[in-house]
Amino acid sequence: MLCLIAGFAIRHKVAGNGLRQIFSIHMKGDPVDLHNSMLGTADHNLQMLSDGRATFIPIDSVKELTLAHPTVGQAMWYETLVEAAIFREWTLNIGRRDARSRMARLLCELAVRIEQADLGTVENFEMPMTQEELGDALSMTPIHVSRTLKTLAADGLISREKRSIRILNRDALSKLGDFDSAYLRLSKDSDADELAPVK
Repeated sequence: MLCLIAGFAIRHKVAGNGLRQIFSIHMKGDPVDLHNSMLGTADHNLQMLSDGRATFIPIDSVKELTLAHPTVGQAMWYETLVEAAIFREWTLNIGRRDARSRMARLLCELAVRIEQADLGTVENFEMPMTQEELGDALSMTPIHVSRTLKTLAADGLISREKRSIRILNRDALSKLGDFDSAYLRLSKDSDADELAPVK
């Protein structure tokens, strides 16, 4: 099992026509392939988006740890369920939202998660993905990504300088992206927080 200590990584798969679909982005503190500790062989790819560091925990050690300490096993199960919730949101995003809403929702999620990882704030953060990578995550061409970001800026929702993103109207961006962070399970009031891994 890999745990990301620094940097950003993506989970993706390449179709027979050579086009890539990005399923998720991972950052500091994320266990990147927890489910493979049970499945053994991955059916997708992991790739770093930036320089980074990761630690490897042998699968046998993971299994021994979960058997010896059931609470650790519950925390890993909890993490897998949160990751599945994120997958569902990403699938809904590319399947049922228009380009502006897709981009708005992704920016909102990245802002919240980047702040949780102490890598920026929800108002201002460095975009870890290129326009091509954003396109592969949102099923858009890089040109469409560029145009969409420009319309969000023209509407006063965001501003950009190189890869720096500043969210100018968080409420309006969240509404446009149909974004509710509940699926990320970040609330301190969650009933399941006692099982959530410490990040």
